[in-house]
Amino acid sequence: MKQKPLPDHMQPYLDGKVLLFDKPLRWTSFDMVRKIRNLTRVMKVGHAGTLDPLATGLLIVCTGKFTKKINEYMGMEKEYTGTFTLGAVTPTYDLESEPRDHKDYHRLSEEAIHQATQSFSGEIMQVPPIHSAIKQEGKPVYLAARKGVDVKLEPRPVTIYSFMIEKIELPVVHFRVVCSTGTYIRSLAHDFGAALGVGGYMSSLRRTRIGLFKVEDAQTIEGFEQELRQLAAASEGQADA
Repeated sequence: MKQKPLPDHMQPYLDGKVLLFDKPLRWTSFDMVRKIRNLTRVMKVGHAGTLDPLATGLLIVCTGKFTKKINEYMGMEKEYTGTFTLGAVTPTYDLESEPRDHKDYHRLSEEAIHQATQSFSGEIMQVPPIHSAIKQEGKPVYLAARKGVDVKLEPRPVTIYSFMIEKIELPVVHFRVVCSTGTYIRSLAHDFGAALGVGGYMSSLRRTRIGLFKVEDAQTIEGFEQELRQLAAASEGQADA
């Protein structure tokens, strides 16, 4: 489909821009793309790395000719902060599903929790969650998982550059992780809980950095809308003059 002509103030978005957004809770990454596409009226818009609906934080969105840079940004290392909750597991490895298989976590020592991070350092083999968008036979595996189909995913290599426990408030532990692209923090939560023998799931997640891009430099979708309204008003003012 051919791109329709745009007002002058929207032309830079067609020429190409790299936009940093702080994705709000419960929005999908595609919700963000669709919103920006509607606001700018540029058809060619994409994001550089999915964030789950229950995660917040940095989402890189490229428009126009800069969509060619998406793969470059997707390959950059990423930093996350958040919380794992110990003493139970969930089918989705996060709070999209109900915790079950509860185990007593009270005997866990802070030393044991810190020590467990050492098993998840450097290059490790990680099995992605079956409730994920990874495709088998052309379809996302979460569709089969939701139907109760037995989904098998092969472990794949990922790199954990840094895994730090920043605070312990059992059953919740606060973490900071720097990792390679392709790493599932939900799987890290599940595997970390298994290593401690009590189970665990991801209870909150925020992406704080992609390469040199930081969430502190990102804007909200509301701020972006306001910026576009101001551009439109300035453009109309120039036309009237």
